[in-house]
Amino acid sequence: MIEQVILSFLQASNEVLAAAIVVLATSMLLYNLTRDLKNRVARTSGLVLVCVIIPYVMDVFIALEPDIAIIELATRLQWLGIAFMPSALFHLSDALLATTGLPSRGRRRRVVRILYAVSLAFFVAVMTTNLIIETVKGARTVSIEGGTLAWAYVTFFISLMISTFINVQRARQRALTRNTQRRMSYLQAAILTPAFGIFPYSLFLNETDEFSFFVTIVIILANLVVVLMLIFLSYPLSFFGSNKPDRVVKTELLHFLLRGPGTGLLVLAVFVFFTRATRIFGVSGDELLPFAVVAIVLMWQWGIALVTPYLERWLIYGNDEDEQLERIQDLTRRVITRSDLLQMAEANLAACCDELRLKSAFILSVRKDDLEVVQVIEGSELGDQLLNDTPSLHVIIALVNGQHFQTWGCFQVLPIKSSHIGEDSPVIGVFGIRATPVLLDTLDSVRLAEYVRRTQQTLEDITIQSEIFASLEGLLPQISLSRSRADAIEYRPNPASNRGGTPSGVEREEVYEQVRAALRHYWGGPGITRSRLIDLKIVQQAISTSETPTQALRQVLEQAINSQRPEGERSMIAPEWTVYNILEMRFLEGKKVRDVARRMALSEADLYRKQRLAIEAVADTMLERELELETK
Repeated sequence: MIEQVILSFLQASNEVLAAAIVVLATSMLLYNLTRDLKNRVARTSGLVLVCVIIPYVMDVFIALEPDIAIIELATRLQWLGIAFMPSALFHLSDALLATTGLPSRGRRRRVVRILYAVSLAFFVAVMTTNLIIETVKGARTVSIEGGTLAWAYVTFFISLMISTFINVQRARQRALTRNTQRRMSYLQAAILTPAFGIFPYSLFLNETDEFSFFVTIVIILANLVVVLMLIFLSYPLSFFGSNKPDRVVKTELLHFLLRGPGTGLLVLAVFVFFTRATRIFGVSGDELLPFAVVAIVLMWQWGIALVTPYLERWLIYGNDEDEQLERIQDLTRRVITRSDLLQMAEANLAACCDELRLKSAFILSVRKDDLEVVQVIEGSELGDQLLNDTPSLHVIIALVNGQHFQTWGCFQVLPIKSSHIGEDSPVIGVFGIRATPVLLDTLDSVRLAEYVRRTQQTLEDITIQSEIFASLEGLLPQISLSRSRADAIEYRPNPASNRGGTPSGVEREEVYEQVRAALRHYWGGPGITRSRLIDLKIVQQAISTSETPTQALRQVLEQAINSQRPEGERSMIAPEWTVYNILEMRFLEGKKVRDVARRMALSEADLYRKQRLAIEAVADTMLERELELETK
């Protein structure tokens, strides 16, 4: 009796582990689908996961005790994963070997295709004949025995496992860096685990042994190892097909495992525990189940939020990175979007009008003698008036001492200076309210000064963050994507890796970002002065006729822009002139978006879309010239 209870408990545990493997493998498969599936390792690892999922899904389905005929069908359908697993693993090892610069010259590719064909033959034989397996039906169970050709599959399985192990060993030896060799070692240690986890051991067991106490314990241990190895495999495999830095890959994987499979496994455990329990705290387990699921999910997510920073510091960041990490996180907390700052300015202006009973007010920002409307309260015509009557405002700004309101029409205006430079600080904005001098004297000066101070802070934030974003826009494109450059460092060069239409060592996406930054900073800024485009051969060739590398890059950009100019008389609305007009007015002349959009009769949103196409045209032109120069 006790042995029967223990055996029942072990079988239930085995069902839970099977379901856990399904959850974990499916989660990893979905994670693979979000990455670059153009990468062979990412695709083939997905095939391996599918081969893992299918047998365990069938195990979970069989545990629901359907009709005996359905159980027999599900037992045979398990072989869709079992038959294809050896071929998928060999395919994955071949992809790893190709990653290290040893691509197939046709022979290994043909072998992979033949192996998949053999796997298909095994699956068809299992579904239609008893040559590979024979099913033995019991009262509520179906067991399998080896058929006359079961030895053929075992031979096929063992030979491919040995070949897979050897291929991964070769890939590990060809890796050039210690980190990559370590990841290959992880793969070599764990890559065969899924196959041995789903191997049909029942072929060598009789019907009574298949459901015995000892065999059940062995199966539980095997499933537990599969769970651990799937988690272990997710680490090295996540680096393939990703062009992100290692730190980002590790962080994304950690968050995914905690919030995806971690949550799923906890919910699964709660379901199993509460559905099998008859009474808990005097309440039926089924009735308590919904509340338990909600509680465990909420507590788990709360725990993740608390523990994740410590796990990141322990597993991902070293001590020397703590200070840099804190600065990055502090920057994300401090910097907000321009829309947020404008909303703060609007709220401050509205509160000022409400408390002081003013009809209208406005805030302007001043940049290099250029006025820009930040916010206007009450009065749709006020914005046009502010833009049309700027000369008189400039006079007030030039003469004001920054401490007293001045009369401008029916408004009282106060130019606002920056508080970070001193007495000679420039005017960064204008705060205006609709009030007469007499009314101004009666207002609560303390409250008004507080609103002015808040406006000053908002304008300073707008100015500083604009400088930050301008610098980032110029500098970020110059930072190489570490993972996109890592392949040339970590593995042996692949002679087939540069068969595309771009020059060696150059990627179109990066060139586009660098061209965009250089055009935005065409007349000065880090986007052009520190651009990696200067390393291009066409720019180096132009340096001989220019005084500085920056002037040479500016010359090459101008030539690329002029090459977009159509023949004939220039038109501002003709479609064939759109690209050149945008490039010439936005970057060579430095006009604002709204001015260019008005001249070309476009909306600003449409102009931004066409501007991206125009920049891509310049980048493609430069790449074509670089490729021509390289092939000479």
